[in-house]
Amino acid sequence: MAIFYAFCCLIFSAINDFVFKLYARRMRSRGTFVFWIGVCFLLALLWLPRDSAASLSTTLFWGIVSGTFSVVANILLIEAMGMQSAGLCSTIYRLNLVLVVPGAILLLGESLNARQILGILAALAAILAFTPGKEERGTHAAKKSRLGFYLVLLAAVLRAGMGLSYKYAFTHGADKNGVTVLNACMWIIGGLIYAVFWEKNAAFKDRDTLKYGLLSGVFVSAIVFFMAGMLHLPDGAASIVLPIAQMSFLLTFIMGAIFLKEKVSKRKIAALLCGCLAILLLVAK
Repeated sequence: MAIFYAFCCLIFSAINDFVFKLYARRMRSRGTFVFWIGVCFLLALLWLPRDSAASLSTTLFWGIVSGTFSVVANILLIEAMGMQSAGLCSTIYRLNLVLVVPGAILLLGESLNARQILGILAALAAILAFTPGKEERGTHAAKKSRLGFYLVLLAAVLRAGMGLSYKYAFTHGADKNGVTVLNACMWIIGGLIYAVFWEKNAAFKDRDTLKYGLLSGVFVSAIVFFMAGMLHLPDGAASIVLPIAQMSFLLTFIMGAIFLKEKVSKRKIAALLCGCLAILLLVAK
């Protein structure tokens, strides 16, 4: 059953990334989109039980910190999707593990083994393979493409920060469900702030934004549900289910190539293979 949950997590993650891409293709409010995702996400989480023994202050602090990392990372991912291919953005974003591992060593005192070193090198090779070449410079479109590449890199860094803050919070007495609910609240608050103060376009009357936001919110809620399920089941060995769930970028890449006619090159295929290898090595025990 854990394997089934992992594949469900993979499918919903891939489809959600594709929804991000579909929404980002047009100039619409990213902040309001994120706001509606947060609303749907929060409604799906409110029924979760609270741990009365957990530290309230730790839960509040790290819930806000991790939520800030999460909402900013996803806003940057959506912005990058408007400038780069869905496959590239999804792959680089999922390779945030390459930063989680050294971060856990420096901040949490975890150890690094030879397999993880190889995983980091494979992830770096994947990112380098995706780096825009000389032929992609000069024009306005090329500059926009490069900006998208750097935005998704920054998004991956922030996503790694979210993962590390989760790890620190849960090992210091934070309530897991409480942190997740606060993350949803930060999506609502962060989306509003981005829409009102940066975009200056809180498009609450835009039906497309509402539809896309609620649809993505359902997918995000499903991802959290299946992720929790696969890790809590007795047969849910992290070394097996996590690589499956993280491979969602492969399906996103395929959907982008089929439905959006995104270019498939030898360099991109090599990057995908390196990305798969990186994840397998980084999560292996």
